[in-house]
Amino acid sequence: MARLQILELPEGAGDDRPPFILVIDQAPQDENSAAFREDLDRNRIAEGIGARHVLVFEDTISIPANDIPVDPDGHPIKVHVEGEFEKFREQVQAEVAKAQAELKGTLR
Repeated sequence: MARLQILELPEGAGDDRPPFILVIDQAPQDENSAAFREDLDRNRIAEGIGARHVLVFEDTISIPANDIPVDPDGHPIKVHVEGEFEKFREQVQAEVAKAQAELKGTLR
């Protein structure tokens, strides 16, 4: 049975919503899929769902970004990330001081 996966693409300036590619793997190559493949060739499926493109493979394709790490019990691992705001604040203050010094030098 075929599987559906989404490959998210980097968002561009003019994108109304995040761009993506639909990846279909484990797709059988038989006479029953002829109409489906014809729609793929004409890009009807991608247009219909808003994808940038549709990729179809007979083999199994692994998209690492879609892998969900699990703990030993099989539950998804959730990670909470906090930024180093103190270091960020120091960097911003240093850049502001540098810009002010350059401005003073230019005005003299």
